[in-house]
Amino acid sequence: MNEPEVPVMAAADAELHQQHGYSSNKEAYLRRLKRIEGQVRGIARMVDEDKYCIDILTQVAAVTKALHAVSLGLVEEHIGHCVVGAASEPDPQLRAEAIDFKVKEATDAIGRLLR
Repeated sequence: MNEPEVPVMAAADAELHQQHGYSSNKEAYLRRLKRIEGQVRGIARMVDEDKYCIDILTQVAAVTKALHAVSLGLVEEHIGHCVVGAASEPDPQLRAEAIDFKVKEATDAIGRLLR
């Protein structure tokens, strides 16, 4: 039986399906996020059980720090993969535009993290 032909992806579609900078560390990010998810469930349980507010705040601070670590890792992956990848564009005009776009993305993301 013949397998169906896979259509050739358009350039725009190919860009949407490219490997992201964090892809090589995806499993580690997922483990960290699942651990954070468990911490958040634990905080909800603490509130439900009327635990001492300072103990709850301590756990909230731990979750916040863990999320910041994930965020910084993703920013680093974006810069190391996406910005550096934009710098490898052979066409000088497209390269300059791509770098500007990727740096702006990173700057905007950092700005959102600082709010």
